[in-house]
Amino acid sequence: MSTGLADNVRKYRRTAGLSQEGLAEAADLSLSTVRKVEQGGHVSMDTLAALARALGVSTSELFATEAPKPVFGTADEANRRYLVELRRALMPPIGLSAPLSEPGEAGELSAILQGVQDGHALYQADRYTSVARKLPDLLRSSEAAVATLEGEEQQHAMIARAHALLLTGKYLTQVRQYDMAYYALAETIRLARETGQTQLAATGVGGLCWLLLRQDRFDESEQLAAQTAAEIEPRMSEATPARLAVWGELWLRVAAASVRNNRPDVAEEARRMARTAGGAMDGEHLDFPAHWGAFGPVTVEAKAIEDLSLIGDARGVLRRADDGPLSTKAVRSYGQLSPNNWGRHRLDIARAHVMLGSHQDAMDELNRLRRTSGEWLTHQPMARRVMGDLLKTRKRTLTEDMRSMAAHLGVAG
Repeated sequence: MSTGLADNVRKYRRTAGLSQEGLAEAADLSLSTVRKVEQGGHVSMDTLAALARALGVSTSELFATEAPKPVFGTADEANRRYLVELRRALMPPIGLSAPLSEPGEAGELSAILQGVQDGHALYQADRYTSVARKLPDLLRSSEAAVATLEGEEQQHAMIARAHALLLTGKYLTQVRQYDMAYYALAETIRLARETGQTQLAATGVGGLCWLLLRQDRFDESEQLAAQTAAEIEPRMSEATPARLAVWGELWLRVAAASVRNNRPDVAEEARRMARTAGGAMDGEHLDFPAHWGAFGPVTVEAKAIEDLSLIGDARGVLRRADDGPLSTKAVRSYGQLSPNNWGRHRLDIARAHVMLGSHQDAMDELNRLRRTSGEWLTHQPMARRVMGDLLKTRKRTLTEDMRSMAAHLGVAG
């Protein structure tokens, strides 16, 4: 059955004067993959990006508004049950008179902020179930504090609530509950702006750009990140590490969106700006809550290598994977990547090994990630894609390790 995406690919292929065989060769894809796309079959974002590069258009231009595919299985129903308390706390029912939800008890602001810090530590440790259990009380107590306090104390309560909402938005984005995450992040930005907390608002914008990126809204993610980066651009001679980190991270968002959208010139300029921010710092910076994620020269290099992975340059990924700012000596000097960024970097390496036929090397990377970040790994589409590619390309019988990993990631063997 034809779809809007299929029609767009066919239209741009014909405009470029290419046959299906010619497009497959230009995109370095198989003819069967091109045929699958034009017949309305499901393909990965990496495949669409390769087609966009070959056709000379942005990836976004290939998209089309269509009815969503049906969701099979019990995972969606289970997620609704798991998050019911968090959903009630974040998005209570609103009527014409008194609210239907029970009001929370106003918490001490110091306790709310400590709760956010504890939740952030759990999030960084991939203890997502613990984060989900902690968030409802944080949201209710911070909402009650805003409602009951006045004057300057209310302003401080609004800031505390913005932090609680930011943690909520980051967590929900990580577990791919995007509509709830959008609401939490939009409220974060609104409260931070109302209380004059520009840095906190910009951190919320960075989170929103990550969410937009995960929804394949590349144009909006790029534009929002670039606009916000321009608005908070620091003076290098007097900028604090936290200010540089937030600014540099926004440029990383610009680069991530534009490289996926087949805008390499924009991506390269954004990477240059991020390197400027990273180069102005002594090393990786993590000073929660002034800045919510590690940023520095090591992060900038890891994200540049991610670009190589996205365009399919497997040898380039492996050549730079443990070199320069990512070498053991440099990491000792500059500091380590955040757990999430480290995990994504190793997934890029695993994917490069699969592309080059080094299946055991790829499995070694996946197994190490499973040991250190097993729950995080199950939320990564890249991990499932790597495992799926490995299963498709391996000629010999699967090892026990491979069968176990496939089961852990929910990939059919």
